[in-house]
Amino acid sequence: MNVLEERILCDGVVRPNNILKVDSFLNHQIDPMLIGQLAVELKEYFKDENITKVLTIEASGIALGILVAQQFNVPLLFAKKAKSANVDADLYTSKVKSYTYNKDYSMIVSKKYIHEEDTVLIVDDFLAEGNAAYGLIDIAKQAGAKIAGIGIAIEKGFQEGGKRLREDGYDLKSLSIIESLEDNKILFRK
Repeated sequence: MNVLEERILCDGVVRPNNILKVDSFLNHQIDPMLIGQLAVELKEYFKDENITKVLTIEASGIALGILVAQQFNVPLLFAKKAKSANVDADLYTSKVKSYTYNKDYSMIVSKKYIHEEDTVLIVDDFLAEGNAAYGLIDIAKQAGAKIAGIGIAIEKGFQEGGKRLREDGYDLKSLSIIESLEDNKILFRK
């Protein structure tokens, strides 16, 4: 069992509707030592891919994304979920549905920060249905960037996102894959 799985078993809380609450260490309060270890694992896995940019989505993907970007010594670019006054008008946009919040939103990235010369590693904290990942893929494709792969902290293996991404040919590295959350028990894929 890896360090992330041990932490999930220790501090994770199963909620109704297949929600795994890990906000004490991953996506509200952050354990930087653990996230640093996860970043090292993703760097090791994707080390030969000539990554030029790490791409994630606000807000939960930023902590892992920044430490992965630091490992590769490249910028972190995160898609915003809302346009603000300080965002350029020239944007890549992708519409996605949030599994956690059960609502649609548009993710946006300024065109000046991602280009066809980029080799992008997509990083996020969770993978369920794959909507955020496909939105980030869409943005990278709009820019003409190469997608080196997708690095995920926790994949819900009982949902379709990981299966779809793998079937579509993406190199997906999930550091922990949960097979089931039934009966409030966390079971990992072997």
